[in-house]
Amino acid sequence: MEETEKTKGPDREERAIVLDHLEHGYPLEESALKTPIAQALGIEHITLLELIPKRGIFLQPHQDVYIGEGKREEIHHIKGRIPFSKLTLTAQNELPHALETLISRDEQRFIAFFNKAQPLSMRMHQLELLPGLGKKHMVEILEARKEKLFADFNDLKTRVKLLPNPRQVVIKRILSELEGKEKYQIFVR
Repeated sequence: MEETEKTKGPDREERAIVLDHLEHGYPLEESALKTPIAQALGIEHITLLELIPKRGIFLQPHQDVYIGEGKREEIHHIKGRIPFSKLTLTAQNELPHALETLISRDEQRFIAFFNKAQPLSMRMHQLELLPGLGKKHMVEILEARKEKLFADFNDLKTRVKLLPNPRQVVIKRILSELEGKEKYQIFVR
């Protein structure tokens, strides 16, 4: 196995969503023996990964693959984490759709942020880190959750007036974190 130290241990991903599959490796790679590469999004920790598929396996975008410790059907090994800047154009275009799928599958994980967000300092609250949410939305969310925690995004949208689409707000924030534009990491490890 060639897993890097960054992909071992408790932060290790078990499953990933394929963003792009380069059957003949990277086009500008100068090696004579080009290795097939898959770029993927780790589901648990929302990490960008490079995967090496098994010989003869062709992966489709949005395919869910097992990358944990046990027997893997499609993936030979995890090459490691990759920065957003190394993603292919296809992977960059598929990333928002993969995030939409990820959020839809596990909405409770993301609504928990709205239910548990705390102040960062005397002047800044975690909720204000989300794009499109300012002090007014923050106050409305805090007041609404005092009455009852939010059940899902529809509940949040219904109870907090004029709130931008919370699912899209979360996607924008995750993309910004993956691109390395944010000081604080809310969703990405």
